[in-house]
Amino acid sequence: MAELKYIEGYPENMYKLIDKVHATRQKRKDYTPEPMSREEQEEVLNLHPDYAPGGKRKISIGQNKGDIAPDPVVNLLEAYPLVEEEEIDISSADYSVDILIIGGGLAGTTAAIWANNEGISKDKILLVNKLRHGDANSIMAEGGTQAADREVDSLKRHYIDTMGGGHFTNKPEVLRGLVEDAPFIMHWLHELGAIIDKEENGNFVEKWGGGTSIRRLHSCKDYTGLEELRVIRDEFRSKEIGCIEHYPAIEFLTDGENRVTGAVLYNLETGEYKIVEATATILATGGFGRLHIRGFPTTNHYGATADGIVLAYRAGAKLRDTDTVQYHPTGAAYPIQIVGYLLTEKLRSSGAQPVNIDGEAFVFPLEPRDVEASAIIRECYVRDKGITTPTGLRGVWLDTPLIDEKYGKGYIEKAFPGMNRMFSRYDIDMTKNPVLVFPTLHYQNGGVETDPHGHTTIDGLWVAGEVSGGVHGKNRLMGNSTLDTMVFGRRSGISTAEYVKSGAKQGKLTLEHQKRYVEMLKEAGIKPERRSPILLPEYRGKESLARMIDIF
Repeated sequence: MAELKYIEGYPENMYKLIDKVHATRQKRKDYTPEPMSREEQEEVLNLHPDYAPGGKRKISIGQNKGDIAPDPVVNLLEAYPLVEEEEIDISSADYSVDILIIGGGLAGTTAAIWANNEGISKDKILLVNKLRHGDANSIMAEGGTQAADREVDSLKRHYIDTMGGGHFTNKPEVLRGLVEDAPFIMHWLHELGAIIDKEENGNFVEKWGGGTSIRRLHSCKDYTGLEELRVIRDEFRSKEIGCIEHYPAIEFLTDGENRVTGAVLYNLETGEYKIVEATATILATGGFGRLHIRGFPTTNHYGATADGIVLAYRAGAKLRDTDTVQYHPTGAAYPIQIVGYLLTEKLRSSGAQPVNIDGEAFVFPLEPRDVEASAIIRECYVRDKGITTPTGLRGVWLDTPLIDEKYGKGYIEKAFPGMNRMFSRYDIDMTKNPVLVFPTLHYQNGGVETDPHGHTTIDGLWVAGEVSGGVHGKNRLMGNSTLDTMVFGRRSGISTAEYVKSGAKQGKLTLEHQKRYVEMLKEAGIKPERRSPILLPEYRGKESLARMIDIF
């Protein structure tokens, strides 16, 4: 095989295609495709992995029996527990607390702070994390956080935008809580010291997001989630709230009826088990990107393996919107080392255009994410106007130099230092040349159903963040995820504190729910070949190494 010749980070054959992007830039500079009509959106969505045939099946057991979910998710729900009662001693607890929080991203850390603010002692709150405190999708969020905090905007407008983006399947009362608390959350972050982008007059910079009718996106350059968690984790640590790392929860404990009373933890390094009894438990374990649904690459962190929905479902909690997955339209498609990494939507809201092999801007840059992703899939696999990489992956150009054309030289380096650095490591200068993108698995739209305060259908169990379902419906808008974590982290922290102060007591520690679940598995004829939660993804073996997108 002939050795590839590289020009400014690209193989020579790919670099030649960039000439068409440069040649059409001035023509496209003042041209943006019109947004699609509802009919056009529905047509292109037929190509979306949520709607394309295959890759899903019905759940055969439990409270969501008959609902459709991706095969890897159903595999985990239809799996036997990771630990059995005879392997552990649950007669006494290693930790006894008022509030147990499982997950150390924005949602869980926010919940701990607000439970403490409401009067629960720091010694009676325990946050446990699978990896290190902060190893979460939260720190990988780039683009921004939505909040209707300007006079020209309104809570109603934020609500309607989000409801429309979710295809009108959002849970109304939960969505109302999201938009109502948003302005307060931005104020709280600012008071904690978050360095949020501002205009020269001191007002927050507010950007467009896909599917929004007005600018309401607040950003910290392209490190938004990292900056938000920086100040929130500092507040958590200054309060000296209890925290243990490398101890994922592998099973809930219940009272034998309909109440969660604690959890079994497992040390990833030593294999040791710990038993926690808790009056209230908040589940904040994040999403499932590392399941690589339908073979897609992912933006998610290493521990995003659907643990939360598995534990909650086995305990009897109701799930919703299990059939929907968000694929971010612009994941890196080249070079191979960063395939799937997130290229924030803020690039498109700042002027970058998706462009095909002929140099054509083929889609409005800020369609809702599922529509935008579907349009890119169509360009690559139906219209055959994508660009093919040396490894066979396809993508379209994201014409990033248009950003500096719009705002002036140096804007990309100032506003997108993370993106700029990521590509410069591979000798690609995104200020001069476009970058290659293709949809990447980004977010778990569905999850555990809650009320507006994060309480689930199970007594003693609250949920916050990406593991929850309902607020986003069947498609999430940009900037509502970090908002979700902080709004419902705060609400669940306050709600659990009120629950504890109302006189709720710790309950019995049993695994009766697990026994019932195993009986359901046996009755359904499911053999004990799979165990869940899986805790960490598997990347060894021929099948994993050969993983490719399967819908094409």
